[in-house]
Amino acid sequence: MAGSETHYSLPLPEFDKPVKLLIVVAPYYKDIADDLVAGAIAVAEAVGAAHEIIEVPGALEVPTAIAIAYKQSNFDGFVALGCVIRGETTHYETVCNDSSRALQLMGLDGACIGNGILTVETRAQAEVRADPKGQNKGGGAAAAALHLIALTRKLGRPKGGIGFKPRGEEMLIAENKDTA
Repeated sequence: MAGSETHYSLPLPEFDKPVKLLIVVAPYYKDIADDLVAGAIAVAEAVGAAHEIIEVPGALEVPTAIAIAYKQSNFDGFVALGCVIRGETTHYETVCNDSSRALQLMGLDGACIGNGILTVETRAQAEVRADPKGQNKGGGAAAAALHLIALTRKLGRPKGGIGFKPRGEEMLIAENKDTA
């Protein structure tokens, strides 16, 4: 049983500058979503990260909300939370695959996203995974986002200006070329 296995978790990163997380949750299964959010908030607070929470109708809307925020806001990272429980139709596969794929593509584009959208066979499996005192997948998703933020800050280069150099600087460059 998955609940009895032990897994290694990286220690939470430390930050010297403030961190701002957006937690996007689909509360379709409200009690499970509440546990996921509680776990994510506890991890965010453990490293002193500020956070905001927004709710969307379902798991398919989570990536869209994150994409909007990624393009139009100043969040350092994102935590995607929700739960998809297998039903009688193939809708489960569509929701699981498409939400995961969309989050992954944004991550490959540079967004720091922790994916905490549970994809399970039964409600009991979801309850174990969402429980902050159990598997705490909400906390794990927040930790993943924080680790990606720390990595981005570690590997990132200082950004230059917006493309313009002061007129005097251009002249110095030109003069240096002439005298070289």
